[in-house]
Amino acid sequence: MTELWLVRHGQTDWNLKGIYQGQSDIPLNETGIEQARKLAGELSGTEFQGIYSSDLIRARQTADIIAAELGIPVTLDARLREINQGIWEGKTIEYVKNTYQPDFSRNPKYITTPRAEGAESLAEVIVRMVEAANEYYLAHPEGRILLATHGLSAAALYGVVQGIDLVDVVRYIPENGQPMVIHLSRPVELPDFSKMQG
Repeated sequence: MTELWLVRHGQTDWNLKGIYQGQSDIPLNETGIEQARKLAGELSGTEFQGIYSSDLIRARQTADIIAAELGIPVTLDARLREINQGIWEGKTIEYVKNTYQPDFSRNPKYITTPRAEGAESLAEVIVRMVEAANEYYLAHPEGRILLATHGLSAAALYGVVQGIDLVDVVRYIPENGQPMVIHLSRPVELPDFSKMQG
């Protein structure tokens, strides 16, 4: 059994202002640094076999703070990045709603179709997150590892493993600096996206 601790990075100024970050490289703010330090303290004494982090700076900073407390190195993995939000990145949620008038209903077509121009779909995020998780499972079949990642990316992997309806995964986005734990006794199977075209 492999235990995966999915940790959303600490807060950034863009989180605070309600701005879509996606893969924009925004650092932690002071609150985010404190959130990472608090979590590091809570995890002190918990044995981890590895720490893997998104290569975006907010996740790297979070991972580095935790790694310093636990005394183990961080391995960067771009597959753990947040969903690419395309032309929405750098814009407030209110601006996106008013300008692009996106459909935020429980619409299954948005599992396989990007919501914004130049963005990723949820399915693309799931594919890369599952690929990474399965590699970690094979490398640490009886271990506990920590993944410093992002809100929707964490929720997407959590949703697949837990069998949650993928139109609902956004409800499982953790707070900044908060972990969610999943257990793998076998490699994760990808959903059948062909049945999710809306």
